[in-house]
Parts: sequence; C-alpha cells; structure tokens
Amino acid sequence: MLSQKAKYALRALLMLAERPDDDLVMIADIAERENVPRKFLEAILLDLRKRGLLDSRRGKNGGYRLAKPAAAISFGEVIRIVDGPLAPLPCASRSSFRPCEDCTDAETCSVRWLMQRVRDATADILDNCSLEDGLKHRRATGTLPGEESVASPA
Repeated sequence: MLSQKAKYALRALLMLAERPDDDLVMIADIAERENVPRKFLEAILLDLRKRGLLDSRRGKNGGYRLAKPAAAISFGEVIRIVDGPLAPLPCASRSSFRPCEDCTDAETCSVRWLMQRVRDATADILDNCSLEDGLKHRRATGTLPGEESVASPA
C-alpha cells in the first residue's frame, strides 16, 4: 500500500514538474497548494534532495526545483525512495530479499511466485510512468491545484 508520505512526495514533485527548469519554489508554497503539512514536507524534500531528485537553494530567493527532467523521474523511483521496495512480501523483493519466517522453501513457494508476479507488474507500470506523464494526465483531466481550468473545451 502506498504511504501518505509517498503520496505527498509525488504531489510535491508533480507541482515542481509544472515549473520551468530554473524556477525555485518555496516549501511554504508547495505545502499550501498541495495541502501537505509543512514540517512533514520539509523532511520529504530533504530526503529527495539527498537522493538526487531535487536541487535546492537557501535564502530569500531560495526553494526547490527538480534536479533532472520530469521525464527522467519515474513514479517507481520516487516510491522506492520514500517507501522502500515495491514487493508486497520481503521474499518477493529483488533488492531486499528476506525469506518469510514460516517458509520452508522459498524457491518452491507458490505464494512467493505469485507475489513476484505482482511485484513485476507493479514495477512495470510505476517504472514506465514519469512525472511528465503524471503532469500530462493532470492537465488532460482538469484543473491543476491553484489554477483556473486548463482542460480543453469539448
């Protein structure tokens, strides 16, 4: 299940993806528009900056911006940074494999086999959908937060 922290991270990144590459956005502006608690957002953005997704500058004219193009940041990358592996069970994880406590043979376990398929399908979708794709969806389906309607007339 996707955590609230991951949802906040994705919403903040989508907002930053709307901006020109050199436009810095203050935490307070992101928190207000995306309705995210500021202190929680500060920790999320710091983590994303440490992992190379954001650039930041301190001071009066400071703020955050994407460190790379929106098309180069996948939903899967963000979720893994914030929530960890995508696998629904640790035995199905590629990066953090751990056998289940009650498992007698992970290689022949049918539950593990199915959860690996779930992991692969989930990763395929999330890794092939970028922030740019999410922003296109936002624009195609209606109003961006804080804007007038941008949907095309029918």
